[in-house]
Amino acid sequence: MSAKRKRPGPASDSVVTEHEKMVHEVIRSKKDMGASQWEMKREINVADNIITKCIKSLLSKNLIKEVKSIQNRGRKHYMSAEFEPSSEITGGAWYVEGSLDTEFINVLKEQCWRKIYGMKVATLEGIADALKRSNVSQIELSKQQVEEIVNALVLDNQVMEVKSTGTGEFASIPVGKVCYKCIGKRGYGGEPKLGALASIPCGVCPQISRCTPDGIISPITCAYYQKWLDF
Repeated sequence: MSAKRKRPGPASDSVVTEHEKMVHEVIRSKKDMGASQWEMKREINVADNIITKCIKSLLSKNLIKEVKSIQNRGRKHYMSAEFEPSSEITGGAWYVEGSLDTEFINVLKEQCWRKIYGMKVATLEGIADALKRSNVSQIELSKQQVEEIVNALVLDNQVMEVKSTGTGEFASIPVGKVCYKCIGKRGYGGEPKLGALASIPCGVCPQISRCTPDGIISPITCAYYQKWLDF
């Protein structure tokens, strides 16, 4: 895991005004979720121009930082300097600077498919271990992240989820254990058969299992889904 870059600390001789303290406290209270200017206005009831001035001052003193939120791309988001943004804000490993990293996701999907194909039948743990040993990713993928990639393959109709019977090809896998098999007779190294969801952004989005109409991740607020509809 790569080391985090050191952030410049607040200047020791910085003078913080009362309004700046109020704004900073609102931002700090949101911890790793941060706050928008609209949220600050709602909580402290101070004029917009004063809040804007406070934000600029706090940024210059390195007491807060601006972060990109996948939930509200058109609205600036601020976080106290001591916190790292939550994956709900950044989208986690699947997003870079607020944009879905489709290239990285597709590489992982291809590698997952290859590992499953090579093992004939694979458990989630087996796939995760194979990916780790292959060094395909510069960051260490969690079991949940590997599961999200495999679920995307299931939705693409490239892989199916089955349960071990404990016999035959499942002999080494405990009975009832969830595992995965490739669908079809695609030649090793060939092009994957595109599933029904492959042509829309949802087909490469590992967050689809958490996507609900009224949730934090939602098709209503998804810029990629809207662009696809407009196209």
